[in-house]
Amino acid sequence: MLRKTSKFNVVAALLGGVAAACIFAGSALAETTLRLAHASSPDSLINKAVEKFAAEVKEQTKGSVVVQIFPNGQLGDEGPIADGVGAGAIDIGLGGAVDAIDPRLNVLSLPFLFKDADNVHKFLDSEEGRKIQHFGTDRGYLMLGALDSGFRQFATNKPIKKPADLAGVKIRTPPNPVILSTMKQLGALAESIPFGQVYTALQSHVVAAVEPEMRDYYDSKWYEVAKHLSISNYIWTANWWFMNKDRFDALTPDEQAAVQKAAGDTVNWYRGELSKAYEDTQKALETKGVTVTKVDTAPFVDLVKPVYDQFSKEWGADLVSTVQKAASAN
Repeated sequence: MLRKTSKFNVVAALLGGVAAACIFAGSALAETTLRLAHASSPDSLINKAVEKFAAEVKEQTKGSVVVQIFPNGQLGDEGPIADGVGAGAIDIGLGGAVDAIDPRLNVLSLPFLFKDADNVHKFLDSEEGRKIQHFGTDRGYLMLGALDSGFRQFATNKPIKKPADLAGVKIRTPPNPVILSTMKQLGALAESIPFGQVYTALQSHVVAAVEPEMRDYYDSKWYEVAKHLSISNYIWTANWWFMNKDRFDALTPDEQAAVQKAAGDTVNWYRGELSKAYEDTQKALETKGVTVTKVDTAPFVDLVKPVYDQFSKEWGADLVSTVQKAASAN
């Protein structure tokens, strides 16, 4: 009897273990993990924003969707991240390299298009802005929103006061066609170098200048090797926030709603943090010995008009003129 009972107990235990394993496996399968990648540092406002997004998605879905964050270019620079999202190797990405998504998104980076962040945000929230945020759906991307990469400046070891100060200067830029074209019009020699290699490129004099967003300049410590920051706001760029559309469509309707709500909440939070972030960053840079000067942009504006002509031919004159009018109306 004891022996039979033992066999029974063993079988029962095995069956119980199998059942428990099945339940565990079922719950594991029910959990969806979304891989989110970006190139900004772990200390950046961008990373804080996506951490907030991840926490809200997990809370709103009661843990059925978990967002795993890969900052600092761990899964590649901005171009490879966009390619990876399109291929389904990455679920969600952020960045300004958008040729894989839709090159027309670069229309918002035309030089001197926006006067300040408030102008940008009003445009993004307008009818025309919302239309642009639907670009890329035909290529398998779903836009979740746009987090300001911000206005770009000039940084080198001498102040940039006039266009002639950029003539012949090797300057690092991202592989953004509008930025490359603008640099050409300003007489600079643009070099597209991956974000993670910029410090070394400046240190070893591969390039003499960068045109960073202020927070990237600070977070990446480029101020150590380029001590003059010239504030021009010459171009605004987005950290476009995009998701693989098939991956989004595979979520339940409730999960989709949670992801989109969390993204919208995060965009609003991020905008609210921007002004203070810039004030704090400029103060921090000045304590590091950086000389911050403001540029008279009028001579620069005159030189970059051919950039608008070039991209009107590439993307359509109607798109460029419509965006210009909508931006100036806000």
